Amino acid sequence: MNVSIEPSWKTHLQTEFDKPYFNQLTTFVKEEYKNHTCYPKGSHIFAAFDHCLYHETKVVIIGQDPYHGPNQANGLCFSVRDGIPHPPSLVNIFKEIKVDMTTDYPKSGNLERWAEQGVLLLNATLTVRAHEAGSHQKKGWEKFTDAVISTLSREREGLVFLLWGGFAKKKASLVDKTKHHILTSGHPSPLSANRGLWFGNKHFSKTNGLLNSLGKEKIVW
Repeated sequence: MNVSIEPSWKTHLQTEFDKPYFNQLTTFVKEEYKNHTCYPKGSHIFAAFDHCLYHETKVVIIGQDPYHGPNQANGLCFSVRDGIPHPPSLVNIFKEIKVDMTTDYPKSGNLERWAEQGVLLLNATLTVRAHEAGSHQKKGWEKFTDAVISTLSREREGLVFLLWGGFAKKKASLVDKTKHHILTSGHPSPLSANRGLWFGNKHFSKTNGLLNSLGKEKIVW
């Protein structure tokens, strides 16, 4: 199947696109977008890959599924389009960065600036029906994104995986811990953060410390 995805990723993921499950997934997604309002817009479904090239990936952050409100999702996990109010989880991410990195709270919640530095912002499910959280789960997206994680683990070395919350932590089983680094914490959602499971994890300075030790350029968070 010919999938419109950034070429460096296509080379490594073509075997997934050729599998029956992906054909079924594509049929499902096309029908959903035809008959319902879905997010992100079609051209942004693979935006996480378009903004972070395969060979330039240094950090992987895993989310669950896209924001399901109007004008929020832009294809990168936790990220929103320019000018959109920051959702609660993103607010807590920025609060942690402000303390951890001693920086100002950013105006824009668009995380394309991270992706372009080598941060793959990967939702486990890449599409969602408007106002229906989880509506496109268990349709094949998870199988695809698990394959993305497994491919990176197998073919690359020295990546930093940031796994926030119980769902993301389960993805640790896909990562070769002898080749890569894994940092885990509670989810940045208010429910988790307010229970003391998010703030103070210092994942952003820790990530930069790991990248520095690997001779890689730090991320400007």
